[in-house]
Amino acid sequence: MSSSTLIGIVTVLVTVVSCGNRQSSSTSTEAVAVSAARPFRQVEVPGIYGGQEGLEYFAGHYWDHFFQGAGDWASDSLMVAGIEQGEFEQAFANYVYTLEHLSLDKARGELRKLYSKLEGLRRDAGPEAFDGFISVALRYLYDPNSPVRNEDMWNPLAEALSADPELSEDMRPQYEYQARTSALNRVGTKAADFRFCDSKGRTRNLYSVKADLVLLFFSNPGCNACKDIIEHLRSSLKAGYLLESGKLAVVNVYIDEDIKAWREYMPYYPEEWYNGYDPDYMIRTDLLYNVRAIPSLYLLDKDKTVIMKDATEEKAFNYIDNF
Repeated sequence: MSSSTLIGIVTVLVTVVSCGNRQSSSTSTEAVAVSAARPFRQVEVPGIYGGQEGLEYFAGHYWDHFFQGAGDWASDSLMVAGIEQGEFEQAFANYVYTLEHLSLDKARGELRKLYSKLEGLRRDAGPEAFDGFISVALRYLYDPNSPVRNEDMWNPLAEALSADPELSEDMRPQYEYQARTSALNRVGTKAADFRFCDSKGRTRNLYSVKADLVLLFFSNPGCNACKDIIEHLRSSLKAGYLLESGKLAVVNVYIDEDIKAWREYMPYYPEEWYNGYDPDYMIRTDLLYNVRAIPSLYLLDKDKTVIMKDATEEKAFNYIDNF
């Protein structure tokens, strides 16, 4: 498989909410400031590799050209080791989509290898290059507003950061927290069970819901994005068929404290859903689930194994439509 074919599979244009990059006031003595940026070079996949092997080669060597000679280029708020910020972010987004075509175990393994190379980047190109790379990875993989967010992929980087002796003691605790919470309900593991109460005061457990596919929907009354999800599921012929046949169950859970507002909003929720609230406020503790933004969607199979975690609406709906 040629590199151009692989790039065509994974290249996307994404936009995420921007936050300021962490920068160092010092400049590496090894880095040479240059006025012109260098292009991000794609790796060429040898012709002997095809199909999945070619994709794995592409993922494993994706950053080869970036790291070669990185110490000769400057990093600041506009560049990461000589790559213009916008071009670098596009390259990173493409990398994430490449990893999504691998098994999760392989993808996480590649990210652990990447961190080892980033330690070399910090040594050769200075802390600004390392910080710039991590800042983009954090925003794309962990920011709840990112369209390519993936906590299971951020987790190995957070684990490495939390144990990195080069980071200050003030910074490591935030990465320790992220490593712990992003490990919850990993794709391929059993989702944590919890109880919820419905509008009639009946108590149920997540595991008591029987269906081939369960959409776990953490929502708030009046949330505009939640309304869009509700309306999509109402109007979807496939979702309607799956709900009517009992193959799909929607577990819609409110995790905050204003139960009065939740009760008043009840007529808006479809009656065929499991609509409830968390009476123990356990979800908010980050001990069972890490709900960092509302709405949040999980897809579970009949055994409550996680298929998708904090999925984007597009990915969740596409899976339901093709179920």
